[in-house]
Amino acid sequence: MKQSPLIVFGAIALLLLIGASFLFFKEPDEQITPIALPEEIISAPTVATSSHAVIGTSVEGRTIETYTFGTGETDLLFVGGMHGGYEWNSILLAYEMIDYLNSDSENVPENITVHIIPNLNPDGLFVATGLEGRFVATDVPNNNMHTSGIGRMNARDVDLNRNFACKWAPESTWRSKKVSAGTAAFSEPEATALRDYVETITPAAVVFWHSQANTVYASECMSGVLPATLTLMSTYATAASYGAVPVFDAYPITGDAEGWLASLDIPAVTVELGSRTSIEWQKNLAGTKAVLQLYTK
Repeated sequence: MKQSPLIVFGAIALLLLIGASFLFFKEPDEQITPIALPEEIISAPTVATSSHAVIGTSVEGRTIETYTFGTGETDLLFVGGMHGGYEWNSILLAYEMIDYLNSDSENVPENITVHIIPNLNPDGLFVATGLEGRFVATDVPNNNMHTSGIGRMNARDVDLNRNFACKWAPESTWRSKKVSAGTAAFSEPEATALRDYVETITPAAVVFWHSQANTVYASECMSGVLPATLTLMSTYATAASYGAVPVFDAYPITGDAEGWLASLDIPAVTVELGSRTSIEWQKNLAGTKAVLQLYTK
């Protein structure tokens, strides 16, 4: 059967229209272009440059340790536990300060290296509390040592803070009591450990944590108080809201570590906390920060 040309033309036109519509309305393949999002900047603490070393042993063989933070050329030394378990909160304070300095490198100024000896008298801690190494306040079984005085001396019953080479004598004083100062200056291994470490690092200043008198004491050894020691004393005392006493005269003292350091022209102070059981953290953190700032270039 013969088709009309008009019909054929119409069919072709319809097919072309359908094809064009298909091409026009067909969705192109979806192209996903990644969008670069700005990176979230998080300021995270950087771990401090730190190290740990054993600098000596006690009479009974317990280790005396030091923790060091920073790499600056100015060395600052902090010491706890001179009087062992009798002043156990001074040891806790030292460990808390170690944690603080270790938490962020920004806590130590660039030009400073901080050294902390948390417990110079580990035998004294043990005899008073039965504890060794790090502990928390709730580990201390009782506070009988604060009335008996147990744990103040080392295992040879020597007051370590009378065993240093400043006006040393075999017998010295603690309050109204006579105490042994050893057989010679530095006869005790704990005092020797501190002496040798000081000779190694030559600190610009030394702070000893004790308890309790709520006061910062300066130091001297027969030549008067160094001006730098007075500055160190007032800096810590002001920041921590402690009293400040340039010369200790409550009773005669010989062979103290602070006096020995003064004889070497090294500023040294005694920070006496106001409590025997609290570390008074905020006060002593403020005092320590102020000392670091004092020696920051």
